[in-house]
Amino acid sequence: MPKQIPTLTRALAVCCALAVFPLSSHAIDSASLEYGDGNKTKLVRLGVQWKWNKRWWHSNGTHIGGYWDLSLARWHATNFRNIPGNTQNIAVLGFTPVFRLQSDSLTGFYLEGGIGANLLSEVYNSNHRQLSTSFQFGDQIGVGYVFPNKLDIALKAEHFSNGGIKEPNSGINFVMLRASYPF
Repeated sequence: MPKQIPTLTRALAVCCALAVFPLSSHAIDSASLEYGDGNKTKLVRLGVQWKWNKRWWHSNGTHIGGYWDLSLARWHATNFRNIPGNTQNIAVLGFTPVFRLQSDSLTGFYLEGGIGANLLSEVYNSNHRQLSTSFQFGDQIGVGYVFPNKLDIALKAEHFSNGGIKEPNSGINFVMLRASYPF
């Protein structure tokens, strides 16, 4: 536990610094709540987003846009060190650029994907899956729908791994449901 506190403190300090640092805009555009499950591990994530003020590849009423996503999550594993009933709780700070293929009206169905950086408060070791570093890449792909009232609901898949930086690197996968709403 003593090693966990400095890492979590650093993660929270980075989160606070990024929250006040202007990215592509001077204000947060939306907030999100996500719930996920995978490899006997539950995930709950809160996030804030900044939209990019850029549109690429306009065609047939669609374009590619995107946003920056800053998140803080909690993973709850129920098979820590492969011992049934033994639990592990990990805090995760993430920062991800996300590309989105969407309609020009910014409503209706969309596809999105991104690759981001994540810092875990401790190394994951559960359900015969082990990560050897606190730094992990998070690769995500999703499909969603933006309603006329701007409520955004999405189904996503996300894979975490260190990209081969250090072994073992068995990775962890989540299927997640996200709801977000603009300010």
